[in-house]
Amino acid sequence: MNILPGNLRFGAGQPVKRLEDLRLLTGKGQFIDDKPQDGALWLHVLRSPHAHARIVSIDISAAAAMPGVTAIYTGADLVKDDVGSIPTLSIFKRPDGKPMTVPPRRLLAHEIVRYTGEAVAAVVAASRAEAQSAAEAIVVEYDVQPAVVDPVEAVKPGAPVVWPEAPDNIVGAMAYGDAAKVDEAFAKAAHMVELDIVSQRLVPSAMEPRSTIAEIDKKTGRLLLHVQSQTPASTRDVLAEAVLKRPKDSVRVLVGDIGGGFGQKTNLYPEDGIVAYAATKLNKKIRWRGDRTDEFVGGTHGRDLTSTASFALDEKGKVLAYRVKSIGCTGAYSSGAANIIPLVLGPFVQTGVYDLPLVHFEVKSVMTHTAPVGAYRGAGRPEAVFIVERLFDAAARKIGMDPRAIRKANYIKPAQLPYTNAAGQVYDSGAFAHMLDRAVKLADWDGFAARKKAAKKKGLLYGRGLTSYIEWTGGRAHTEKVSLHATSQGRVVLHSGTMAMGQGLQTTYTQMIADTLGIAMDKIDVVQGDTDLAMGFGSVGSRSLFVGGTAVAVSSNDLIQKAREKAANVLETSIEDIEYQGGMLTVVGTDRRISLFDLAEKESGAKLSVDSEGEVDGPSWPNGTHICEVEIDPETGVSRVVRYTTVDDVGVAVNPMLVTGQIHGGVAQGIGQALYEGVSYDADGQLLTASYQDYCIPRADDVPPIVVTLDDSAPCRTNPLGAKGCGESGAIGGPPCVTNGVMDALAELGITQLNTPLTPQKIWQAIRDAKAG
Repeated sequence: MNILPGNLRFGAGQPVKRLEDLRLLTGKGQFIDDKPQDGALWLHVLRSPHAHARIVSIDISAAAAMPGVTAIYTGADLVKDDVGSIPTLSIFKRPDGKPMTVPPRRLLAHEIVRYTGEAVAAVVAASRAEAQSAAEAIVVEYDVQPAVVDPVEAVKPGAPVVWPEAPDNIVGAMAYGDAAKVDEAFAKAAHMVELDIVSQRLVPSAMEPRSTIAEIDKKTGRLLLHVQSQTPASTRDVLAEAVLKRPKDSVRVLVGDIGGGFGQKTNLYPEDGIVAYAATKLNKKIRWRGDRTDEFVGGTHGRDLTSTASFALDEKGKVLAYRVKSIGCTGAYSSGAANIIPLVLGPFVQTGVYDLPLVHFEVKSVMTHTAPVGAYRGAGRPEAVFIVERLFDAAARKIGMDPRAIRKANYIKPAQLPYTNAAGQVYDSGAFAHMLDRAVKLADWDGFAARKKAAKKKGLLYGRGLTSYIEWTGGRAHTEKVSLHATSQGRVVLHSGTMAMGQGLQTTYTQMIADTLGIAMDKIDVVQGDTDLAMGFGSVGSRSLFVGGTAVAVSSNDLIQKAREKAANVLETSIEDIEYQGGMLTVVGTDRRISLFDLAEKESGAKLSVDSEGEVDGPSWPNGTHICEVEIDPETGVSRVVRYTTVDDVGVAVNPMLVTGQIHGGVAQGIGQALYEGVSYDADGQLLTASYQDYCIPRADDVPPIVVTLDDSAPCRTNPLGAKGCGESGAIGGPPCVTNGVMDALAELGITQLNTPLTPQKIWQAIRDAKAG
């Protein structure tokens, strides 16, 4: 971890309004679709209508003769040109001990398609409409094969096989803990509670659908890729080395504004690769813009974890042992993190904020004939926290305990910190019971009975949900590089490899630099999304502020130190006699001084620059308590969240207003997961929820006022800022909190378990069945 001077200020916790918003709200954003046409050709992708089929033949003759068509590519063309596939991390073992094996993720399907929506051919034409029309004229003969879409069915004997080298459809498996000791504890337990739990598959719903432009720079001959990417550097490397098989420095990736990422825009997609391939093949500017259905059928999905989980407890509600068996679906192909999410990231937090050392977790990642599953806000942590929080509520109800009391009986105590959990992860800080106590007061816990009574008079069911969550953040990348420049024009410019996508990094970084250097915020520029200027890890796993921000803090300090050295030479004194303050370097006790920007004028390129690296000691562990109240109309099954309170530990918040906004957004997505959202395939692998006519996301009036309180009583000890990640917290605490609230409302009818999404139809039917029973 970097050690920084204690007198430097890094943002000072001020709720500065977002600097980005004026530009974005007045139509001055730099999204890919804002770029001028400039004679670009358009690419359109033809997708498979089948979930599993052999490609017998592809006839492009009619399409090639249509107006405006420049080129048509098939998977065979790319194989002939030795175009590579998109790699995945092959770091796991199958249950038989053999290395994991997955089908190659090609840009265009070759010989076989494995999910409905897989790209089969690409048409390049003068206009988007002409490319689309020509694609519709391509004749593909398919030999349709049986498909499997349910990961639980996929591992059963005789199930259709996605990839012959894994005949049981299992990609990899991991186990944690001691099975024998857990079995022994269950045999002796006073109480046992078990639930079958599903975190259903979701579609990320960014405001801006994916799009790509590729062109050859006329001066340098390099490939320029304009793309939405949270990780520009790795996107460049994968495209160059794995797909196009050319030197990395021959490719420049440029990312402008991103209208939402949520983890979905982390990896290189086949569409990005085929656009780049076409640009190099034709030496033309090529552009592709996905529509919303392209996102549903061609983008990665999230979640899709099926689990059976159980607690063994003593008479007082202390958990003696915790057992979970899970199947995580990867879809037909493994995206970069597809296997890591269920096999590693979920188990990292599966014990939550509780002292549960005796566990046995068994997890398998399984292929199906469905769209690939990848990172989506929280990536594994929402699924894991959902399991443990649902179990605690079910256990409290079975034993007859207050849901607060059972959690307090199992919380990790402050004296146990730093605490190593059952998956070997070290929690450096936290005050979990304190967070619960604060949330209980702020949520007016004692007033719940009166509100429930009032709802009953209206004929409504009324329930309360409680969740204590924790998150692992950092993406296993604990360093980040930045460069900082003071220019002779009086500006300070930061180049960072992290990537803004709505979280307000321009504002936060600017705050930090302004506070440290004493420079006005309007004199500071934050530049991201250019692999020629910065090659950091990027923005995943809520790492941007606590890792990227650490790098910003280091660079500010490095710039001051370099400026002091330069000023000492100019002013002919020792560096110890140079004092920096507010952009001026002064010889202590004199009026001899020089400005930072005058020093820059004397440097090569008229700028004073430093390249810096920030390093943290490990992940951060944001946590907190969410409490909500839910009302249900038993006549319609409609649920409505009417109150929502959170107390969140994000360590030291540089900009509390931005953190609060992040939590609001996460909770909204959590409400969507609990009540509305769910991907549905039919038995043949057809996606039934391929548009917002069929896939429901929460509207503004479905989200109640969310009261967020930030608690900084347990700052992070793994980075010099004391900051913890915050971008995914609401999406982790939200789903179990709302689900627990709905189940609490239904408990009086004897309904103990329903799987999300808790749709009106599902709740209505459960109420009818309960009354009939």
